[in-house]
Amino acid sequence: MTERLSIETRKTLLQPLFNTGWEMVEGRDAIHKTFKFSDFADAFGWMTRVAIWAEKWNHHPEWSNVYNRVEVTLITHDVDGLSSLDAKLARKMDGLFGAGKD
Repeated sequence: MTERLSIETRKTLLQPLFNTGWEMVEGRDAIHKTFKFSDFADAFGWMTRVAIWAEKWNHHPEWSNVYNRVEVTLITHDVDGLSSLDAKLARKMDGLFGAGKD
């Protein structure tokens, strides 16, 4: 079963994400980031790659796409807050975003 992140674990798992542009969501125990791409096809392709991992891990983001921008919020609804799954998916999103920059 997934558990909400402890204070100690948050420091270890979340700080590297904050360094890459993730931010806490005001009023929620969730993180948010905006990803910007060159065009709609790149944004949608990235979303498709992320969706494969999200489905595999059974952990799905709250997200929206407008043209070349994807707004992402991660939270584990089962624990009403952040869990290790959120950090794991955020790292995967960052990695897939960086891989598309080559």
